[in-house]
Amino acid sequence: MTSKPEQKESPQANGAVVPGDCLASPEPSEFLGPEGSAVEAVVLESRANAKGVREEDALLENGSQSNESDDTSTERGPEPASPLKETSFSIGLQHWDVFKYVTEVFILVPALLGLKGNLEMTLASRLSTAANIGQMDTPKELWKMITGNMALIQVQATVVGFLASLAAVVFGWIPDGHFSLAHAVLLCASSVATAFIASLVLGMIMIGVIIGSRKMGINPDNVATPIAASLGDLLTLALLSGISWGLYKELESKAYVNPLVCAFFISLLPIWVILAKRSSATREVLYSGWEPVIIAMAISSVGGLILDRTVSDPNFAGMAVFTPVINGVGGNLVAVQASRISTYLHMSGVPGDSPGTAPRKCPSPCSTFFSSDVNSRSARVLFLLVVPGHLVFLYTIHSMQGGHTTLTLIFILFYMTAALLQVLILLYIADWMVHWMWGRHLDPDNFSIPYLTALGDLIGTGLLALSFHVLWLIGDRDSDVGD
Repeated sequence: MTSKPEQKESPQANGAVVPGDCLASPEPSEFLGPEGSAVEAVVLESRANAKGVREEDALLENGSQSNESDDTSTERGPEPASPLKETSFSIGLQHWDVFKYVTEVFILVPALLGLKGNLEMTLASRLSTAANIGQMDTPKELWKMITGNMALIQVQATVVGFLASLAAVVFGWIPDGHFSLAHAVLLCASSVATAFIASLVLGMIMIGVIIGSRKMGINPDNVATPIAASLGDLLTLALLSGISWGLYKELESKAYVNPLVCAFFISLLPIWVILAKRSSATREVLYSGWEPVIIAMAISSVGGLILDRTVSDPNFAGMAVFTPVINGVGGNLVAVQASRISTYLHMSGVPGDSPGTAPRKCPSPCSTFFSSDVNSRSARVLFLLVVPGHLVFLYTIHSMQGGHTTLTLIFILFYMTAALLQVLILLYIADWMVHWMWGRHLDPDNFSIPYLTALGDLIGTGLLALSFHVLWLIGDRDSDVGD
């Protein structure tokens, strides 16, 4: 044995740290000898420390380390931080690959929710009127009304879902100039399947609610439309997320699944059309009920444009949380009023046959809100529900720390003014529009609600954006509008 390895081994036997010259990539031949195994353990420990790995066994073999070893390990770099502990549930909530890689789904959400909401509230209004005028009293009439309306809503849902997917593809393609056929088929399959299943489930719920309301002596106009509006968005959004996520996972391994799903639901259209045509109550809607839905989508898109332009300014980013609240409340209230007025008119005849109850001129605000008419009383009640309802929602948003806006007195004042003015305008327009459509031989149950809810989105978004701008201009910094 030469003296060189002996000098390197003696410090190891004493528990001291290996000198710096021994740490600089020694040749394997230098460590050969009768005690070469101990030398090899020290080299392995040095390499482990260089990688920042804690090995408790090696520390126990070498004993306590000196301050010099601490300085050496510090120079080699910090140890890696331990990963955060996340459950599978939290990971699933935070990461949806389909929303990350198929961003057109975000464009699909508002279009699909708006169109589906109009269909469901129109269905609820139509069934409520049929129940109130006695068209669902006998089992035969009930079954005929159920099959006709369920078939009609499936036709409308399938077509609306397909149109919403086309709109999402076009609006996603225009800014980027990139078109993916696989993503387009995925959007179509997700949208059509979501619209079909949501309409099937909500339709059955609406039928149960209306039948139960009649047996309990409750006017279904007061409960069916709000339930359809509230459950429609929640169910549609949940189904869209789940279905699009599932179809996206099958996109790479089973590319044929998406076109097959889309083709399956579209192939069912002739069956639903035949069933809807058998009922006289749904035959007219099957041909003429598309115009208000499509025009309502265009009106809502203007409100969406206002919202997009407003929240793009960092000073008004908090408006995004309050917009669905003010639009949802206004849309629900005016849908209830329109359904009640339509039922009142249907009790006196068919559309166009009662000119005395369907004035063609615009009613005065006094007759809409302050007369002794039953519809005027319901308008006053609905208007008085605005303030307590919005106070509950504002408190909920504040408790959940949403909206990035402090609820100061001046902010609440401006918000309530916008909400009251929105509902006031909508109730007045509903009184005029329902009577005007009735005089033109149009069934208000099928035509008025899509227009009114779309106008509610437009008016509510515009008034709320104006309120945020005024608050910013007058310098209400205490409300942190732009935070």
